Amino acid sequence: MVRQYRDLEASELFCAKCKRPTPVRKRILLVLPEGDKFDYICTVCGQTVGQKMEQKPGNLKIIIKK
Repeated sequence: MVRQYRDLEASELFCAKCKRPTPVRKRILLVLPEGDKFDYICTVCGQTVGQKMEQKPGNLKIIIKK
């Protein structure tokens, strides 16, 4: 049952600057080995209103050659 909510995407979030729920767009913030971090941006004023971390599968391997 938890799996069905893992890929949930926000379409509207409350913006403290606009003082109301507003539509948001998702912008990539960081690309990390364990997953990608995204910001949710208010489409009205451009303020960050939330964040999301999308986990990547554990297929990443680091190879160090000497």
